[in-house]
Amino acid sequence: MLTCRKVYADIPFAHRQHRHSGHCAHIHGHSWSLSLTFACKELDRHGFVVDFGGLGFIREWIDQYLDHACVVGADDPELSWLKSKNGSVFKLFVIENASAEGIARHLHAQLDPLVRAKTEGRGWIAEIELHEDSRNSVRFVP
Repeated sequence: MLTCRKVYADIPFAHRQHRHSGHCAHIHGHSWSLSLTFACKELDRHGFVVDFGGLGFIREWIDQYLDHACVVGADDPELSWLKSKNGSVFKLFVIENASAEGIARHLHAQLDPLVRAKTEGRGWIAEIELHEDSRNSVRFVP
């Protein structure tokens, strides 16, 4: 297996962890960084795991769903109110779990099928590392 890594840095978005007993229960933001490790068993015709120049669809996905968004959990007790403010106060993005761990897992579930389709099944996402900031990160390895 061969791997390569692409980093998407300085992605501004907020999240809320409503179950947390501290300040993380409030909507708060970070400048996130996303590191994707791609893998394959066979290189493409150019000798690449993935062609970094052909990954614009990932940046488009990030821009559409995460850039300046507010990520909340599907079971957030304030979800109805949050949805009522979507588009006027913030760009809402609802996922199963809005922790960094949950976001990393969600990113894999969304992006891995896109990578597999783009590479015609030859490549996949082997690991996601998501940084909230320079001190805190999570790794998701499926």
